[in-house]
Amino acid sequence: MMLESSIMNHARRTTVTADSEVLATLEAEAQRRGVPLTAVLAEALTEKAEHLRQTRRPRLGVARSDDGASAAELTGEPIAHPPS
Repeated sequence: MMLESSIMNHARRTTVTADSEVLATLEAEAQRRGVPLTAVLAEALTEKAEHLRQTRRPRLGVARSDDGASAAELTGEPIAHPPS
């Protein structure tokens, strides 16, 4: 249960709202694995966050800004950083 222990070291509680069908699927998976629902939820959140970090990475451009504005400032899109 390496994943659960590493997640729980930096855990923060929150409330999640989801469709009953989605929760039933995750509960069934937790029961199949013999782990708590929180472990499956934490794994799903970790995977989603990693996907977002990979797809939202800043791209190198070929143009230059005369006013010093960054791409994130111009697009209004936040840059995701990996957890410390």
